[in-house]
Amino acid sequence: MKVTVIGTGYVGLVSGACLADVGNDVLCLDLDPEKIRILEEGGIPIHEPGLLEVVRRNVDAGRLSFTTDVEKAARFGVIQFIAVGTPPDEDGSADLQYVLAAARNIGKYMDGYRVVVDKSTVPVGTGDKVRAAVAEALRERGADLSFSVVSNPEFLKEGAAIEDFMRPDRIVVGAEDEQATAHMRQLYAPFQRKHEKLVFMDIRSAEMTKYAANAMLATRISFMNELANLAETLGADIELVRQGIGSDPRIGWHFLYAGCGYGGSCFPKDVKALIKTAKEHGHDLKVLGAVEDANDAQKHVLIHKIEKRFGSDLTGRRFALWGLAFKPNTDDMREAPSRVIISELFKRGASVTAYDPVAMQEAERIFGDDPRLSYAGRPKSALEGADALLIVTEWKEFRSPDFDAIKSRLKAPVIFDGRNMYDPDVIRELGIEYHAIGRV
Repeated sequence: MKVTVIGTGYVGLVSGACLADVGNDVLCLDLDPEKIRILEEGGIPIHEPGLLEVVRRNVDAGRLSFTTDVEKAARFGVIQFIAVGTPPDEDGSADLQYVLAAARNIGKYMDGYRVVVDKSTVPVGTGDKVRAAVAEALRERGADLSFSVVSNPEFLKEGAAIEDFMRPDRIVVGAEDEQATAHMRQLYAPFQRKHEKLVFMDIRSAEMTKYAANAMLATRISFMNELANLAETLGADIELVRQGIGSDPRIGWHFLYAGCGYGGSCFPKDVKALIKTAKEHGHDLKVLGAVEDANDAQKHVLIHKIEKRFGSDLTGRRFALWGLAFKPNTDDMREAPSRVIISELFKRGASVTAYDPVAMQEAERIFGDDPRLSYAGRPKSALEGADALLIVTEWKEFRSPDFDAIKSRLKAPVIFDGRNMYDPDVIRELGIEYHAIGRV
């Protein structure tokens, strides 16, 4: 099938590359010429494990190409994926200007039947707005062409997006006519050879499914973080509590790890957007409001622990920080706890030496040339002469470090662990002062 993907960000590029990998002819459109230059020169503009290899393989095979030509893209694929950004407005609502601009361009240049697929995360009712935008563009040019609108939300985890796309748990499709349904069945047939993974529903239900999924996962994280804070006060161990409740099949093991808060491009934005949508329709989502408040507070927990140990005036102190990205296997620092922690340390007079396997360039873009923030080429190098070590992202390479090196390089052997990576008893037996989240 011929497929156009509008947007070469995280969702668009992964989707386009994976669809090409099963034999489709895919054209990816982006209005940012720098992104297209990087792609045409054999690189990728984002960090995602395995993506570069998939992109290069399909470019070499002639199944994947890139363009900034809007008209060419609209005339290329019968299926037109809209995978552009929906950044939050100041009031928390999703900004649909890029989605609707893409829809208008499809209507302006399409030369036959099109299936217009919302892949971006969009509020309930966006499908109607996309349909109206395409129809208006067709009317303006006096064209009598048919089209369908479909909602096909993505459920990709940053750091595991290729695996998630190629071996999905489910494929949610909101479609309301037989022609669109048939096209989506054909497109996704290679991904469900073992058993049926397509879940068809109406467009509005599909749009809400995406928000509901992310809101549920964010709720589990904030719930465990609040329990962790209580457990610490009561003298209980949140890790043992996690094992006790996770073994209940009604609860399960996923998203039960306490830490210093969630971040990224999805959970914070989608929770805000769902709260905003509810308010616009007269509903107050009290649970999600609490989820958001709890997460904002959790990003300050390590700061409170540092103040308790060193005092509120940290002038002249320097802290080693391991992990800048909001999660492992990505360079994404949007809403990352590290950003709050670094900024709060600065306010108290401290400086930071940070290490992250892939996100240091992104941190330089965010913090600029602030002299209070320096970067280390290796984890051990960040430790030299620091007052304590902060662990903010649970990268694999931090799981089993050289604790003797940590002790010898820090001014004092103190670790503030925002991801509960180590056994407190073992660490303390090594002579290291250990402050974790909700651990005895």
